[in-house]
Amino acid sequence: MAILGSIIKTTIDTLDTLSFDTKNAYEHQEEQLRKLLTNAQDTSFGKYYNFLKILDSDNIIETYQQTVPIFDYKTINQQWWKQQQINPSITWPGKPNFFAKSSGTTGKKSKRIPVTNDYIASVRSVGTSMIKDLANFDLPTDVFEKEIFMLSSSAKLKTHKNGFKEGEISGINVSNFPEWYDVFYRPGKEIATIDDWEMRKERIAIEAPNWDIGAIAGIPSWILEVLKAIIEKNNLNTIHDIWPNFSVYSTGGVAFETYRASFEKICGKEIFVLDTYLASEGFFAYTARPNTMSMKLALHHDLFFEFIPFDKDGFDETGNLLKKPKVVHIGQIEKGKEYALLVSTCAGTWRYMVGDTIEFTDLEHQEIKITGRTKFFLNVVGSQLSEEKLDKAILEASKNFDVEINEYTVGALKKEEDYYHQWILVTNQQLDATACKDFLDDALQQANKNYKVARSKALKGIEVRVITKEKYHDYLKAQKKNGGQIKTPKVMKEEKIVTYLEFLDQ
Repeated sequence: MAILGSIIKTTIDTLDTLSFDTKNAYEHQEEQLRKLLTNAQDTSFGKYYNFLKILDSDNIIETYQQTVPIFDYKTINQQWWKQQQINPSITWPGKPNFFAKSSGTTGKKSKRIPVTNDYIASVRSVGTSMIKDLANFDLPTDVFEKEIFMLSSSAKLKTHKNGFKEGEISGINVSNFPEWYDVFYRPGKEIATIDDWEMRKERIAIEAPNWDIGAIAGIPSWILEVLKAIIEKNNLNTIHDIWPNFSVYSTGGVAFETYRASFEKICGKEIFVLDTYLASEGFFAYTARPNTMSMKLALHHDLFFEFIPFDKDGFDETGNLLKKPKVVHIGQIEKGKEYALLVSTCAGTWRYMVGDTIEFTDLEHQEIKITGRTKFFLNVVGSQLSEEKLDKAILEASKNFDVEINEYTVGALKKEEDYYHQWILVTNQQLDATACKDFLDDALQQANKNYKVARSKALKGIEVRVITKEKYHDYLKAQKKNGGQIKTPKVMKEEKIVTYLEFLDQ
């Protein structure tokens, strides 16, 4: 595959050199919205909201925003997507062959997100752009000669009574890989279809010596567990003892920083780490330049983005969307401001609030970072703690106590008339819970004035419980949330964290 690797590398460099894009971000997005509306104008949704009239307007984005309401999952599913499971051309032409059962971290039941052929093509298109942008990195040609290890949820899809197949989006994507991709893709479709996580992990550890991996992709918590299993099974010191050409890791799903130290410990050399934003609703962004973990928004891949300020202009104090929130397009965003993301896509997703909050870090390159979830905003008594702020406090605690804390959970619990924050920290190293409690409390008060004010009023204190990774994985198994692309919440509502604590007390 050496010749093929050289060809791929040369092609990437050539595509980068021949790029003559003269449109600005707003023009790209206007073009994408027009394309989406044109394709869906004869669907039930398109006729109901008169897409043809929107297309004839002088300002297509403004008219679209005035005509089509904002949808959350519950509303669009009840009104439209349930019909899309039965009848064709409800929100997008034709009938989806797949529905993605979201492995997200909010809600009591799994969500079913439509996955159309055009959606699959969009994901591939963004992936192709990501490969093209690898020209920005000083990667050795060898990387393009090696195999790619991708850790998905099970690719064994279930057939619904209405005829479509369903599974998690990563499993759907793997099941739709073209046959030629089998040359590069590991662990391969056979292993990827193993439902049982422990069995799949064991097979991967056994087969690992037969592979020559140059790049890895997957959620860091589960990738880390698999790599450790490979190291243990094969009596290695680092993963590079078995995969010396491993040079690129494409992370995603959760913030990487709390896992960085753990990855460095099991690697024998420095690797390039790229972030990706691949949700059940689409492939939205990826790291396109070196020396940053920010991600370039995919502005021209059958995706249209809108942004709701994650402040008083868009949400109330408890994090609920206002009845008439301010909504801006790509030409109106501000650097450093936090937004909730709305997407319209070729899966028949219209002005859909994904639930993630983002921040633009670079306006010239349209780069973003994910700051958390709208529902993971810990603000029960005005503490206003985003996932990003919680991550930062955990990183500081990890450094201060010289321990690895990859996973954690926090929630607000009530004692009589007052609240306190309950933290559950996961580590296999010795950690003094009382000392860590005081450290986290002080760090958050110094970094966040709203938290400090809350601590002087209704938020009377915090509690810290330290558990092992084994106990944490036992909890995930009990919740049927272990393996593949499963994400677990960092902020839990009171009912769920009480259930978590009861499990730990058993």
